[in-house]
Amino acid sequence: MAFDFACPDWAEKLVRGETPIADLDLDEDRAAQAVNIFNKFRVPDVIGRPELREVAGEWIRDIVRAIFGSMHTSDLVPEVRLVGEVFILVPKKNGKSTNAAAIALTFMLLNERPRADMLIIGPTQKISDVAFQQACGMIEADEYLTKRFHCVGGNEKTIYDRQNKSRLMVRTFGMNVVTGAKPVFCLIDEVHLLGSIPYAADVIRQIRGGMMIFPEAVLVMITTQSDHPPDGVFKSELQYARGVRDGRITDGVKLLPVLYEFPEALQTARDEPWRNPDLWYMVTPSLNKPITIDQLTSGYQRALEDGHHELVAWATQHLNVEVGMALHSNRWIGADHWEAAGDTRVTLATIINDCDVAVTGIDGGGLDDLMALAITGRHRDTKKWLHWAHAWAHPEVLVQRKEIAARLHDFEAAGELTICTYPTQDVVELTEYVMQVFKAGLLPTEQAIGYDPYGIAALVDEMVGRGIPEAMMIGIRQGSALSPATWGLERKLKDGTFVHGAQPLMAWAVSNAIAEQRGNAVLITKQTAGKAKIDPLVATLNAVMLMARNPMAAGGSSYLDTDELMVF
Repeated sequence: MAFDFACPDWAEKLVRGETPIADLDLDEDRAAQAVNIFNKFRVPDVIGRPELREVAGEWIRDIVRAIFGSMHTSDLVPEVRLVGEVFILVPKKNGKSTNAAAIALTFMLLNERPRADMLIIGPTQKISDVAFQQACGMIEADEYLTKRFHCVGGNEKTIYDRQNKSRLMVRTFGMNVVTGAKPVFCLIDEVHLLGSIPYAADVIRQIRGGMMIFPEAVLVMITTQSDHPPDGVFKSELQYARGVRDGRITDGVKLLPVLYEFPEALQTARDEPWRNPDLWYMVTPSLNKPITIDQLTSGYQRALEDGHHELVAWATQHLNVEVGMALHSNRWIGADHWEAAGDTRVTLATIINDCDVAVTGIDGGGLDDLMALAITGRHRDTKKWLHWAHAWAHPEVLVQRKEIAARLHDFEAAGELTICTYPTQDVVELTEYVMQVFKAGLLPTEQAIGYDPYGIAALVDEMVGRGIPEAMMIGIRQGSALSPATWGLERKLKDGTFVHGAQPLMAWAVSNAIAEQRGNAVLITKQTAGKAKIDPLVATLNAVMLMARNPMAAGGSSYLDTDELMVF
């Protein structure tokens, strides 16, 4: 037996104030027993220490019902938990840490396995300390729990069950946290903070592997959104949860996705409808327990006054708005049309096979930067511009820019970025790609390869040495001199005459770009110095500058269209 966790009407449920999860066939007796236990825990850091039955939102009780009411008996296994994992995306101030501690203690009280190990893992010592203090506070507030459990603080941070010798260990995330561990229960708090940790996926894989031997095991992840675009293990876990919720992933699923987030249209529309306080209740499941719309409005107004960075942080943490191409107000306007212009069928092979001419744009930097190549071709029939890109990173980038290391590994796994293993790999492989277009006879005899002149000598030498005429190469003035390409690309994205391969690498680069007005020109710069990279977008603009000149391939013919030229 397996549950169907798809919830196609999740957005409608949010509008109605319901928990956005599928209706599951639960053991109602067990579900009620768990909720009864959960309700009796007292909140230790609230005056009067009220029970959770008074202050917790109904949404968390729905999750408790699902976890503990999903035990199923079969011919092969006496009892197995059909909800083996839960991924909870919920904004701050909705009782996240308190609820997490209460779920863990509920599991301890209902656990029948002697000497079982259980874990609560926080990404930092501060967060893990909060979880430990909440759990111990709940124990100290109840006479029965005080007799049954023993809390040991300090570096150990462990709660012992005197009755069956089980233990709940509260730990800070790291490779050593799961060494030899076989937890029957594990709760990972603030998963979004794990996105920038390169080894995070390995640790979570080990946790899942250790839990496989226990049919009643459950892994709970609870988090807010990230204040930068999701990456690493957070991105992969979030995407999987969305895939299950939307019914795209069904085989072998034991994950209950509980995602409090606005529908994509409310997050990405340029008029930013998510700013409307009338919609905030949708992603605030503990509304008035105790967080209120007035409190959220006050925080929003303060963030507006403090500047854009604070607004982004507030929106991601309190409304779960995802940072992307639409969240920064001074973004490049082309970002609004980028996603709609994507088509996964567009590849380098498509450009070589279907275009009558192609040009290349290159942007390179130091060893702690990316080398990027963009190839743009003109379709021989539709005359639309087709785009493909690739990037290279040296290991120094992963060291100097740890914040984006996990994201770069994601692009590497997708085949869109190469982590260099020897010093000239980027130069050699970039030239190989250009050679493919050159041998196909698609490059113009002049102004075919546009690049940022700074630090490009080694690449020019490599291409000339491979037989590419130097006459085909041209340095492109950077900065505000790229304004014609910036404006032209905006229009072509909007009217559908520029089609790219829907590469995550490019979407990331586009989302990082901001537009600065410099007199009558516009300058595309990075959103965040050091963290953000826009090299693939700059390489694209270099290519657009050349394609705007209506080139003729060395072995082809020119295409002249007044409307096309008017774009620039």
